[in-house]
Amino acid sequence: MKIAMVSEHASPLADLGGAEAGGQNVHVAELSAALARRGHDVTVYTRRDDPRAQPEVFTGAGYRVVHVQAGPPHPLPKDRILPFLGQFGGYLQREWADDAPHLVHAHFWMSGLASELAARTHGIPVVQTFHALGIVQHRHEGLADTSPRSRIRFERLIAARAAHVVATCSDELVELTRMGVPRYRISVVPSGVDLSRFTPNGPFDHRTLPHRIVSVGQLVRRKGFDAVIRALPELPDTELVIVGGSVGDDVDDQSELRRLRRIAMEHGVHERVRLLGRLSRGSLPWLLRSADAVVCTPWYEPFGMVALEAMACGKPVVSTAVGSMLDTVVDGVTGRLVPRPDPSAIARAVRPLLEDTTLRDTWGAAGYRRAHDNFSWDRVAEDTLIAYHRGAPARTGNVALRAR
Repeated sequence: MKIAMVSEHASPLADLGGAEAGGQNVHVAELSAALARRGHDVTVYTRRDDPRAQPEVFTGAGYRVVHVQAGPPHPLPKDRILPFLGQFGGYLQREWADDAPHLVHAHFWMSGLASELAARTHGIPVVQTFHALGIVQHRHEGLADTSPRSRIRFERLIAARAAHVVATCSDELVELTRMGVPRYRISVVPSGVDLSRFTPNGPFDHRTLPHRIVSVGQLVRRKGFDAVIRALPELPDTELVIVGGSVGDDVDDQSELRRLRRIAMEHGVHERVRLLGRLSRGSLPWLLRSADAVVCTPWYEPFGMVALEAMACGKPVVSTAVGSMLDTVVDGVTGRLVPRPDPSAIARAVRPLLEDTTLRDTWGAAGYRRAHDNFSWDRVAEDTLIAYHRGAPARTGNVALRAR
């Protein structure tokens, strides 16, 4: 099957240490590679954000990347790309006139907007993954939400027109049904984890205190790192390592980095907090293996990749009970869920894992098994193919059914 992946701002080739690179980049790259391994012809269309980028790149993972000229050829925060979507969609429309895919899989709402405009002309079905919904983001961030005002309205339109919608977690499915999308037009397919990279065995980072907790994510307020810092006074002999860089407009002013350092000083734990900035993806397993527990405390979370990576490394996870975490972390089995990013609740959840080696190892082993059984990228690809078939059976034939 010929599949067009559209990911306008999140290139699968991006340096994951970059300012705007994150879960969507990984998802598109890994899903494309897994589908290519199954013999499908996959092309990813993404905005050209580097003047040195080649128009087309054939990856070693078996899929092709096309860099679309839309707007200036340099990085832009994703919330500033909307004015260039007409140019992006126009390119897709011309490209697919001569060489149409069987199906388009759009990632994020702006990709969906461009894909719908281009695919409708040629009668190509579009499957949509939002990765994050504007209505959820605005609910949690309020005035701090920098998304275009039209985002929520466009998301409703895209969801209504898509052949099928792939939600990344059960919580998102509920939000989509509230938006009016019929349940039968939604499949839940989570993100996955690279089980060859994230493993319990291998080199690990050495620590200086008896205990260590690790948190990973883009350095923005919604990730809730401040709550973990405030929990640290209740966790003696424990260091907190935070990995992640600033994004968007915060890249230059480092405002969130300075805020977290100030909080650490105010709570007298600055000597036990390490803010490492961005790490290469190859270095992340080293760090996760060094932790007693991995703590994820976002306000909302559509991906949950860090929790999966920690579990694949055999580490228990303490997380807020939001979004994809509700599907990933099994409370009392692979880790602990707390209702909100509250410092006292986080400390109460983490403390037993620091004090009880058996509990730590038991939950870590259960997380490892859960990651292997349910969240490999090959499993994600199988479930995605089934979603394709549900949305466009005439275009996909029985290829998805053979995946099982």
